[in-house]
Amino acid sequence: MDAVESTGLRCDGRLSALNSFENRVYQVGIEAAAPVIAKFYRPGRWSERAIGEEHAFCIELAGAEIPVVAPLDLGAGRALASAHGFRFALYPKCPGRAPELDDDATLEWLGRFVARIHVFGQRTAFVHRPHIGIESYGDSPLALLLKADLLPDKLCQAYSAAASHALQRVRARYADAGKIAQIRLHADCHAGNILWTQDGPHFVDFDDCRMGPAIQDLWMLLSGDRASMTRQLAAVIEGYRMFRDFNAAELWLIEPLRTLRMIHHSAWLTERWQDPAFPVAFPWFGTERYWQDQILALKEQIAALDEPPLPLD
Repeated sequence: MDAVESTGLRCDGRLSALNSFENRVYQVGIEAAAPVIAKFYRPGRWSERAIGEEHAFCIELAGAEIPVVAPLDLGAGRALASAHGFRFALYPKCPGRAPELDDDATLEWLGRFVARIHVFGQRTAFVHRPHIGIESYGDSPLALLLKADLLPDKLCQAYSAAASHALQRVRARYADAGKIAQIRLHADCHAGNILWTQDGPHFVDFDDCRMGPAIQDLWMLLSGDRASMTRQLAAVIEGYRMFRDFNAAELWLIEPLRTLRMIHHSAWLTERWQDPAFPVAFPWFGTERYWQDQILALKEQIAALDEPPLPLD
């Protein structure tokens, strides 16, 4: 509350922590005004310039009337503040619920707005934020996992073999896709980062925005078996093509990106394990059962990577 009040607002004493692990996020009551959402950035993760690119992207999109939740202007055009050694930003509170991803009309609607984000995303490039790729989401995370002590010795070889084999397949599918345009993305566009209201979707939490292929912001909207994902994909792309062309070669990257996310997620948990919030929230991580399940999931991904991409009419 001291940090929020350093921006000139007056807190009314109401404070509640929101579900966030990478950063610390709170809803803070404001006197005679709507509450704000205060996002405190994890120290050492992003440079100030990288955070500035996140904020600038959101503000650019909001200025084009694309429904993203952008940071508040704290004066003189700045959105990032600091207090007590922590950097933070304030956001308006945006109510909503998770979207119904089994509904074709909802998927088409989401496809339209993701395309509009990408229209602006392709206009320029991030300079201080990384790319989504095999090295950053696969090779480096795997190296970290194999050095850490959270992977049991008796399962280390099996996990290494499964992950390495999967990454070989990932490289082959990237080669099948050929040269794919890299644009600015939300990059973590799953249902938990979309708030649905009667007016449609609002996209939140651009903390992971990066450069990458457009399909990265689409594949996490798909779920279920191959037939279900094919139907969902058709609805998403129908909406997407209303505002932006879609390169069908990117369909080769759906299963590779899913595989990379699995390896990256395990490495993310490993990196953060000394944060007291993580063992409490993820008590199953690091157990033999967890790694056995990961080995099985990677083997299943190897089979999925050998299948042709989802069809698109």
